[in-house]
Amino acid sequence: MSDVQIMEKTRLTALREMRLFLIVWIGQLIALIGYSTTAFALDIWVYNRTGSVTQFALVSLFNTLPLILISPIAGPLVDRWDRRKTMIIADVLACLGTIAIGVLFVIGQLGVWHIYLANTFTAIFMAFHTPAYTASTVLLVPKQHLNRANGLMSLMFGISIIIAPTLGGVLLSIVNFQGIILFHVMAVFIAVVSLMLVRFPQVNTSDVATAKSSFLSEATYGFKYLTTRPGLLGLVLFSASSLYFVGGINVITIPLVLNFASINVLGTILSLFGIALLVGGLLVSIWGGLERNIYAIYGCMLLNGVFLLVAGLQPSLVIFTVSIFLFSLTQPIVSSSTQAVMQNKIEPSIQGRVFAIKGAIEAAALPLGYITIGPLAEKVFEPLMASDSFLAGSIGQIIGIGSGRGMGLLLMIMGVLTILETSIAYLYPRLRFVEDELPNVSNAVAMATPAAGIAADTPSSKNDAVSLLS
Repeated sequence: MSDVQIMEKTRLTALREMRLFLIVWIGQLIALIGYSTTAFALDIWVYNRTGSVTQFALVSLFNTLPLILISPIAGPLVDRWDRRKTMIIADVLACLGTIAIGVLFVIGQLGVWHIYLANTFTAIFMAFHTPAYTASTVLLVPKQHLNRANGLMSLMFGISIIIAPTLGGVLLSIVNFQGIILFHVMAVFIAVVSLMLVRFPQVNTSDVATAKSSFLSEATYGFKYLTTRPGLLGLVLFSASSLYFVGGINVITIPLVLNFASINVLGTILSLFGIALLVGGLLVSIWGGLERNIYAIYGCMLLNGVFLLVAGLQPSLVIFTVSIFLFSLTQPIVSSSTQAVMQNKIEPSIQGRVFAIKGAIEAAALPLGYITIGPLAEKVFEPLMASDSFLAGSIGQIIGIGSGRGMGLLLMIMGVLTILETSIAYLYPRLRFVEDELPNVSNAVAMATPAAGIAADTPSSKNDAVSLLS
């Protein structure tokens, strides 16, 4: 048998072994495209209605803040409940906010505050959905395919980033805002049906998961779990730092690019960054990652520092675009490798509460990058690199002076900090040896049915699919 035939057989085997995950993934991908398309349309509506960048930014805040606040509460509940049912109910209830917006738009009563409220309502249920989905991956995928599954999760976000703006623009011109709401509802319906078709294996509950304790103790358990395992806590903080710099790049990109080019060029560049995320996720899902995930994380973070350093070095749109494209390309590798380490080290029965804390930390890192790096660029670094500043005759002789050069200098500092952070992280033995010091958990799960798989068309399975959380 040739090498090509062996490789093809290996890929077919992987697809068969991941078929349950793929059914759920396709449904969630469609739902995410619907959600992202609606979010794009709402962003445009808010900005056109108010003309305020602050009110535009508040839309994202109301999408993020509930996730940070609710996650510690959601985690223990996700571990108690059936995760498939949790995802179904969260998908349905989160969609009610979108439906309410659609109704208000049709009757001509939609206001900006309604969108803030609806986004908060949706984000509350997504705080339950996200850890349930993340913690379900280890139930649906054999251990050897975890990196591929996590790569597909990153691929899902890359696809939505590319498709949503284009699809939103087309749908707005054809079916108007109410048509986008209808599209979102149909997308969620498909996601729910895909979940109803699949039977999740049941988690074997550990002593920790079944121990009698106060809800406050359970809500803080995820944080305590990480603090008693400094390698895992360091891994979460290391990953979150990458998202912090992503937030900073997002803030800097628009004004920096507009120093060189038009809005149309800006849109093309933003799409290229989305393509980079897509390619990175696809690469991981095909490649499967390194045997030692921590080395992939260290390597990508070190490269990220170099890419940021180069991005700000010269006032060149080409250099900036290529550098940030490569930075974006590595993000799925970092996130999927981080996820794989934690999935291998944390018992499935407590993954909900631990991943909820991880999600809250990461969710906080992104807007923190917005609110710190943005003002630094505008109020500190841009004036420092003006033509009449005291840095004009020193650093300015190397990287240039004038509009955009302060943001370039800030990118370079972010790059240096990333390289230093990675070097320090490598010298920290608890993080470097986290895959050796902590034992792998087994995939020991008791099957919900004699053979977990596609749900049988029986009265009991139908009732299971739509019943309330147990």
